[in-house]
Amino acid sequence: PLYDAIVTDPPYGIRAGARKSGSRLENPRPVEEEHRYDHIAQTKPYAVSDVMSDLLDVAARTLVMGGRLCYVIPSMTDFDEQVDLPRHECLKLVHVCYQPLQMELGRRIVAMEKIADYDESKRSDYMSKVWVNGPESADKVAKIRDRLLEAAKKKPGYEEKAAVRKQKRKATRDAKKKAKREAVATAASDAVEQVDEDTTMQDQP
Repeated sequence: PLYDAIVTDPPYGIRAGARKSGSRLENPRPVEEEHRYDHIAQTKPYAVSDVMSDLLDVAARTLVMGGRLCYVIPSMTDFDEQVDLPRHECLKLVHVCYQPLQMELGRRIVAMEKIADYDESKRSDYMSKVWVNGPESADKVAKIRDRLLEAAKKKPGYEEKAAVRKQKRKATRDAKKKAKREAVATAASDAVEQVDEDTTMQDQP
């Protein structure tokens, strides 16, 4: 055990998906010894359900007895904290605070306390019991972005609003491209003027 408390807001894929080190290939090619000093490891998608499972497992292993884990988890209106919150045999649920963000979306600030020693030989059993309802509970957290999009599509005027947003994004991209081209052109013009000025000075007796 190392920590008295762990406080975190893990990535849950609404704006940016989580990633972890590793290759998508089943049999990745090993990195040769002479290239390891500057090797940048590949990354692959890290499912939100796995993020939460690993978070609880790390907390159970590294917290001192009585230590606290505090984290944020997104949830929609059909989320039942009695069965949908991830669990761990070594951690006791102490407190849950719900904060609504939209009509369909909110987040829960969860506090858990370590109440039992971690047994390495039972890790597989711990991990298999993190989600009480299995895939059903995990999916409520893992597919938040998709579910928000589906809910938005059902609202009146969604297509019109989506078209306006798309047009604004295009206008912003075009403006940035134009500004970049103008900056390059200005820099090139300044460089030519500087060369002409230097040449003129060299030609003078």
